[in-house]
Amino acid sequence: MKEPGPNHPITIEKNPHRVRVVLGGFIVAETTEALTLREATLPPVQYIPRKDVRMDLMEPTDHQTHCPYKGDASYFTATAGGLVRENAAWSYERPFPAVVEIAGHLAFYPAKVDAIEEFPD
Repeated sequence: MKEPGPNHPITIEKNPHRVRVVLGGFIVAETTEALTLREATLPPVQYIPRKDVRMDLMEPTDHQTHCPYKGDASYFTATAGGLVRENAAWSYERPFPAVVEIAGHLAFYPAKVDAIEEFPD
């Protein structure tokens, strides 16, 4: 486990906007409680509480990855509007202490969904 720091900063903030994820013309997630995770030079990622994700449209996969700063990620295939996007979302079920806030949240790859939109609430 590595700790975020000056050489690899990670910040997590409550997103003040409504965040909506669309796939195949269907809203697969929508929340006013997203967390924005900024990690080093990577683009910001919206983590959406599981309660605000259409989990009936998500199927767990066997795919897993490990981040030395966040922990082990599990993945989900999203199916909506006739589209199937393998490993479109991920979740850290037991994230490392430095990012514990993202537990119970899902994030989506922008290239695997139609849109990840933000609206003033």
